[in-house]
Amino acid sequence: MAVVAEIQSAPAGRSISEQRARFREGKAALLSHFRESRPSATAASRLVRALARHVDQTLAELWEHALMPPGAALVAVGGYGRGELYPHSDVDVLVLLPPEHSTIGANDALKSSIEGFITACWDIGLEIGSSVRTVAECVAESENDVTVQTALLESRPLCGAKRLYTSFRRAYDAAMDPKAFFRAKTLEMRQRHQKYEDTPYSLEPNCKESPGGLRDLQVLIWVARAAGLGRSWTELAAKGLITPFEVKQLQRNEGVLRLIRARLHMVAGRREDRLVFDLQTAVAESFGYTAPKGQRVSEVLMRRYYWAAKAVAQLNHILILNIEERIHGVQDAPMQAINERFLDRGGMLEVASDDLYERNPHAILETFLVFQQTHGIEGLSARTLRALYNAREVMDGDFRRDPVNRHTFMEILQQPEGQTHAFRLMNQTSVLGRYLWVFRRIVGQMQHDLFHVYTVDQHILMVLRNVRRFFIADHAHEYPFCSQLASTFDRPWVLYIAALFHDVAKGRGGDHSDLGATEVRRFCRDHGLTRDDTQLCEFLVKGHLTMSRIAQKEDLSDPEVIEGFAKLVGTERRLTALYLLTVADIRGTSPKVWNAWKGKLLEDLYRLTLRALGGARPNVDAEIESRKQEARHTLNLYSLLPGTEGPLWNTLELSYFVRHDAGDIAWHARSLFRHVESKEPVVRARLSSLGEGLQVLVYAPDRPDLFARICGYFDSAGFNILDAKIHTTKAGYALDTFQVISPTLDHHYRDLISLVETQATEALKAEGPLPEPSRGRLSRRVKSFPITPRVTLRPDERGQRWLLGVSTSDRSGLLYSIARVLAQHHINLQLAKITTLGERVEDTFLIDGSVLQKNKLQLQVESDLLDAITP
Repeated sequence: MAVVAEIQSAPAGRSISEQRARFREGKAALLSHFRESRPSATAASRLVRALARHVDQTLAELWEHALMPPGAALVAVGGYGRGELYPHSDVDVLVLLPPEHSTIGANDALKSSIEGFITACWDIGLEIGSSVRTVAECVAESENDVTVQTALLESRPLCGAKRLYTSFRRAYDAAMDPKAFFRAKTLEMRQRHQKYEDTPYSLEPNCKESPGGLRDLQVLIWVARAAGLGRSWTELAAKGLITPFEVKQLQRNEGVLRLIRARLHMVAGRREDRLVFDLQTAVAESFGYTAPKGQRVSEVLMRRYYWAAKAVAQLNHILILNIEERIHGVQDAPMQAINERFLDRGGMLEVASDDLYERNPHAILETFLVFQQTHGIEGLSARTLRALYNAREVMDGDFRRDPVNRHTFMEILQQPEGQTHAFRLMNQTSVLGRYLWVFRRIVGQMQHDLFHVYTVDQHILMVLRNVRRFFIADHAHEYPFCSQLASTFDRPWVLYIAALFHDVAKGRGGDHSDLGATEVRRFCRDHGLTRDDTQLCEFLVKGHLTMSRIAQKEDLSDPEVIEGFAKLVGTERRLTALYLLTVADIRGTSPKVWNAWKGKLLEDLYRLTLRALGGARPNVDAEIESRKQEARHTLNLYSLLPGTEGPLWNTLELSYFVRHDAGDIAWHARSLFRHVESKEPVVRARLSSLGEGLQVLVYAPDRPDLFARICGYFDSAGFNILDAKIHTTKAGYALDTFQVISPTLDHHYRDLISLVETQATEALKAEGPLPEPSRGRLSRRVKSFPITPRVTLRPDERGQRWLLGVSTSDRSGLLYSIARVLAQHHINLQLAKITTLGERVEDTFLIDGSVLQKNKLQLQVESDLLDAITP
């Protein structure tokens, strides 16, 4: 502050170099003072205002130095026009010219002065954004572009002709259409929210632009100011648009966001409004936060951010509805009574009185039940949202234990429709966390597992939505098999409860599945569920990860795996419920996690287990004969002579027929019947029957490095391997089948078939040592949240082969690195289960080899594998 005062009192006429030094010294002093001060909203507010004043004086000196014409004016616009500048914000200014200078090009002296001024701004270190217009041009531009209109709305004069600025302000205000401006800004806000997935809870939120960010607060002031309703929270309160309590909440949470943004700029050393993983820890440490046991310090910061953003999102919704009513004059719109407590006000649910919830707390949960039951209701009115916001303290322990409220909550779950919207509204208004206290603990809880891309509460609501969609006929095309199963599942609300509780114990330490099972058992007891439904809910929460693990990591062709899982689930109803919850859970983690191959694995496990639950032990011989007959029928359709398949099938072990379905068996026979004794590799590819990616067949004389070379080719060609079925024939040939996808392709796989067949064949003909694997670049998220690489090696249940488990962060070339180590140690690969969970891999391999029988050599294999998978 002292340096700024010194600059303001210093004589004019300094050189550009002197001005540059003074500007940088003043800014550095302000930032240093802020960095060393206690982190507080007050300190952040002082900083942004002081930086703006510092720039004001600097620009005034540069304006005078540039010898601008007396009739021109310099105007601050945008965020700078508000009198706020963050450490690395742009400085937006308008050079306002009188009408006689509307054609700049005709006046060389004026053009030179303007260019010299703007150049001087950049020379001293101001990141300036400038425009040069007359008053008429400003009005015309603002009518055509709402962004320009918004920037000019917050203008303030800096220096130059004050009369010209007054003329501009009059013309601008006269041209303002509050209704059109409101419509444009709310549509713009809606589009911005969609860009950020309509949630304040992104794991890397933009503290300015995301829902619940600073921009949401600025929109409120913009539309209110355009309508003449006020320029500040206190002025809006004076007009009756918000309450004094809401003013305090707005000021407090705005201060939190302002402080975080200022600290973020300081830590990043640049204009950065995203709380990216790389910076979260450093920003948290700049606040002086320390991490509680079992948490990261960044989680403390993000929890504070999420709570502020959630409050801003709630208050933004309340206030935008109030402003809309004032602008459009609909505050006195006709209303229709729904019951004695609620009204239908133009499609919005409105409380009959502001103190309804204080007088009758039972009406709080009834709000959401009425929302579900009343056709034509699209949302909650501003009055209802405000009443809920002010009634949070009513929802205490007695409220949660009240039998009437428990009955109402169960009614909400058991309604024929509307659960998704009702529970989202309950979370947005903080009612869900107040009623389910255990849920409140995971609101804004981050998940650092490289798997989930949502906070825990948002993930839970996403899973609830997914389960709900299984029971809606209009969404049957999305998950046909799930919808088919759901159509015969009675009491679907049991699944909704399991969805609400499956991850509710995240972040506590310990096994969240076990802890969640305890919580859901308590909920079921308190809410009067039957013993059978309680046991089902507890089973689903406790075992919600089991089906996914077995499908993706174990050999589904092994009858003992299926029998063991069937024994675990016990009944068809439990199996169906677990399958539906598992699909909904995976689909609710990240758009990148689900793929058609995982869907097929889960469906195969469901069908195989359902057969086992029917009491029919798998008859391997009968199953194999059935597959052969179906494959022969398919071959006949291709006009192949009977017995064509014989030379190939005579070289295959029973395990081959167990692991492949009839379609694959027929395809292999049709592709290879002429090449059974080929000395050259044979590669065939086709569109995957799953509708995503390619299925690639490799047939070649076996050798230790074959799998590694295949993986090397797929890696170099940009393919990800989803699954690998490895088989060695009696004649010593490898017959391997791969499911592959390209992360950069959504369609057009058909165009790649010929290219893959040609390139892979050439790659497999290569001789010499295997090349060193490339160390693919790690994503920012992996760098910020690394996981400890792990290798597990244990004999299978029969003691004949070994199960190799690998867990690490994903990167390009990883599978090739693993395969290369196995080849170097002459380890044979029997089966590969490739599981990618976001940016984490959990791969399982079935292997054998003499080296694994010796403890010392086995340790060397594990050590080499750890070296290979460590980023």
